[in-house]
Amino acid sequence: MTAQKLDGAQSWRRLALAIALSTLGCIGMWSVIVVLPQVQAEFDASRADVSLAYTATMMGFAGGGIVMGRLCDRYGTMLPVLGGTVVMAAGYFLAGFADNLVVFALLHGIAIAGLGSSAMFGPLMADISRWFDRRRGIAVSLCASGNYLAGAIWPPAMQPFLDTLGWRQTYIGIGVLVLATMLPLALMLRAKPPVAAGETAGANVAQPQLRLGLSSGTIQTLLVAAGVSCCVAMAMPQVHIVAYCADLGYGAARGAEMLSLMLACGIASRIGSGLLADRIGGFATLLLGSFLQMAALALYLFFDGLASLFAISALFGLFQGGIVPSYALVVRAIYPASEAGMRVGIVLMATLVGMALGGWLSGAIFDWTGSYAMAFVNGVAWNFLNVAIIAGLMWRARRLSRL
Repeated sequence: MTAQKLDGAQSWRRLALAIALSTLGCIGMWSVIVVLPQVQAEFDASRADVSLAYTATMMGFAGGGIVMGRLCDRYGTMLPVLGGTVVMAAGYFLAGFADNLVVFALLHGIAIAGLGSSAMFGPLMADISRWFDRRRGIAVSLCASGNYLAGAIWPPAMQPFLDTLGWRQTYIGIGVLVLATMLPLALMLRAKPPVAAGETAGANVAQPQLRLGLSSGTIQTLLVAAGVSCCVAMAMPQVHIVAYCADLGYGAARGAEMLSLMLACGIASRIGSGLLADRIGGFATLLLGSFLQMAALALYLFFDGLASLFAISALFGLFQGGIVPSYALVVRAIYPASEAGMRVGIVLMATLVGMALGGWLSGAIFDWTGSYAMAFVNGVAWNFLNVAIIAGLMWRARRLSRL
């Protein structure tokens, strides 16, 4: 298959389809946040206990991305996305009838996120990377934006139904909506990606040890470590900015506004970083984004005025939004397309683990020290580790390319 078929009209239609599926399917990451107050009241649970449903969702999303990615590598993208849609819809149906908090949390971790929503993020990014060459950066970044779009669309869309029908009827309705909208879209994923066809014809990319002088496992381990470390840093402001503003006397509402601004700038960042990656490559884009995120995080140590915090939060969003899709581009630059689903899933799992670890660690440091100052320092330190790993891999790639 010729290279002209990459980046063509069919590739862009595939991208539009992937964005639609991601925006619909990633409701599995956000719906639990919206219903937690009603679920807590109904089950008479503590805030910590009901938050386990969110933890189960994130861990299921992280682990499920690897499983679904591997299935996509083996069977193509359509079947895992179809299966994930059905399982996610069933999870919402069953969660609507859950009679205790443990069942509710397990359904989120296993069905809604683990074997459902996880198929609509990393595996779709890996799939889209096979359809593009010259425009791969912007294509993968746009696909990754579906997750943020889901976070912007679904919580406000759910709220009126929660107010009038309650969370159980709302969840059952989501299950119906998922089946009605996503099954027809998933059936449109039947076409084979041109990159995969090209590779089977003899155009396979070089093995990773020929590119970096390291084994596949070593490179994967380093990328996992980089993913964890960058997202430990990323979690500090994303998870704690609301509490930080409340501690400073500005109120939680101002902190929520900063978080919203940060995520909105993150969408712009993903698009901009994709355009940049098409010019300078995934490695350089990842390194630049990681370094700028570290710089923005350090600014929180020196400025705590209200206007300053809004400005820094906007900068942080602009710098960090493109980091996660850049990992997918780096993976595709190193590993064969036939391994893309699993390899991207492993790295994305590491970023989610980093977010979970960073959110907890920052809170623990606050409990130990009585302020967020050392938590910001901790985030900068983890971010420096991330920059060091990516810079080292990029240096090896460039050095060996000149041999």
